[in-house]
Amino acid sequence: MKLDNVFKKTRLSSGRKGYISLSSARPEVPEGLLRKCNKCGSAIIAEDVKNDHYICPKCGGYFRVHAYRRIEMVTDAGTFEEWDTGLATPNPLEYKGYEEKLGALRAKTGLDEAVVTGKAQIDGMEVVIGVCDGRFLMASMGEVVGEKIARAVERASKERLPVILFACSGGARMQEGIISLMQMAKTSAALKRHSDAGLLYISVLTDPTTGGVTASFAMLGDVILAEPKALIGFAGPRVIEQTIGQKLPKGFQRSEFLLEHGFIDGIVERPQMKETLAQILMLHKQGNIEAEHSDDRDDADGNTGEARDQNEGFGKLSVNNQLASGWDRVQLSRMNDRPVGSDYIRELFTDFIEFHGDRYFADDKAVIGGIALFRGMPVTVIAQAKGTNTRENIERNFGMPSPDGYRKALRLMKQAEKFHRPVICFVDTPGAFCGLEAEERGQGEAIARNIYEMSGLRVPVLSVIIGEGGSGGALAMATADEVWMLENSIYSILSPEGFATILWKDSSKAKEAADVMRLTAEDLYRMGIVEEVLAEPSPYTIENLKEVTRVLESKLERFLSRYGKMSCDELTQRRYDRFRKL
Repeated sequence: MKLDNVFKKTRLSSGRKGYISLSSARPEVPEGLLRKCNKCGSAIIAEDVKNDHYICPKCGGYFRVHAYRRIEMVTDAGTFEEWDTGLATPNPLEYKGYEEKLGALRAKTGLDEAVVTGKAQIDGMEVVIGVCDGRFLMASMGEVVGEKIARAVERASKERLPVILFACSGGARMQEGIISLMQMAKTSAALKRHSDAGLLYISVLTDPTTGGVTASFAMLGDVILAEPKALIGFAGPRVIEQTIGQKLPKGFQRSEFLLEHGFIDGIVERPQMKETLAQILMLHKQGNIEAEHSDDRDDADGNTGEARDQNEGFGKLSVNNQLASGWDRVQLSRMNDRPVGSDYIRELFTDFIEFHGDRYFADDKAVIGGIALFRGMPVTVIAQAKGTNTRENIERNFGMPSPDGYRKALRLMKQAEKFHRPVICFVDTPGAFCGLEAEERGQGEAIARNIYEMSGLRVPVLSVIIGEGGSGGALAMATADEVWMLENSIYSILSPEGFATILWKDSSKAKEAADVMRLTAEDLYRMGIVEEVLAEPSPYTIENLKEVTRVLESKLERFLSRYGKMSCDELTQRRYDRFRKL
């Protein structure tokens, strides 16, 4: 997803970067018809820019948008109700000329201060919204800015409404000194209470978002979006260059840089912003759908739920006797044309929106995660992701997650817990990545933390092993209420090659090891490690995926119905007992 921000200037411009300038209008052209893009220098028709979300039609550059115009662009017409107007800005340092500066800005912009807050609707859903306006001291955060944001969040908590804040700021307001610094704590504390109440906060980062705003409310969203190429960082580029005495690389501190390094969920193009916000709001509504069937209800043919499971390949071992050896199963689990995690997400769920990043270091493409609807119910879906070709496999590290991937998965699971969404995991990994950088970033700790937290998640958790289930790298996404396996998937302490190397000092004995290890779905079902084994067509490819997902969908519906009726204490105790007996 991509996000962008534009700002329109309503008077003759001095040509400041990021604004539309009037200075290049030709004398023979009616005044105000043409503008000059200060990003590419092209002459552009002002009305075209206004009608296209304040995006340059020549270079695609984004101009900054006035707060009220931004609100018009992302909310339903006529629904905005402004809050907390007319607050007086203090001058705690008695800074010379500050009050006069504020007065001039109020007259020039028509704004009371650098942020506009209030309540509105997006696709009929009520939200509290706040938008920073860069015309007012570059939307620096002084006492009134912090106060308006805090009041808006507090009122949202009281009215149990989601919050959306559009950040655009140069950081703390120097003229207010330490009082400005305290607004970082004030806004963060208000958002913590809002979060503790189980409410949604979406942060949208626009150009620029820097300094104390970045180190407070801007980076605390449950979901963090950004506009394309927006400058986002704690210290400004010039400060960093002066400090380290080096030229920064191209694209440093831009939205794309933050996405790659795991700090934002996505980049959203401005024309899609309202639609994206509406989808996120919709998916965070608490699902209240009851399953149409219970396991003891008869179907149209008079079969009980248990009989239907047997007819559909559940609750029994559907094993092809021609593939009796463990090594045969290993080979099938690794087939290049076997469906991968993204295929199951596409077939089983609607309205899936992917979220990125672990908020610490990177966005690991070996793990896909986000929220979606399953038969109208919001769920969190996470999949270990192999590619469908060589290029994708390299990009996804052949399905071997780094610590960043496990931390991304855990972040999404904890978010699911906050919003009372079930978690569905698809496991398919040879094992956790064992490279140097993975050890440097704490691979063992990341896996341990997932297992630790998943054991106590207070929402239903289902894990389905769809291919390889390798070692702790698989268990880090399979500490669940139930674990299911496809017929030709495997689940083991490590690969047969690794097993043979460690115990027999001979990796060529992997075939023999596969039988000794008892890693097939049949073996694990008999040992009580997994609850269900799902039959597969032969050969199993993307072409006949629906034969499996049809059955999986039916069983998943009954799982959610059954576990959704349990209390949080029942869920966690049952999950504890499940592993305690092994």
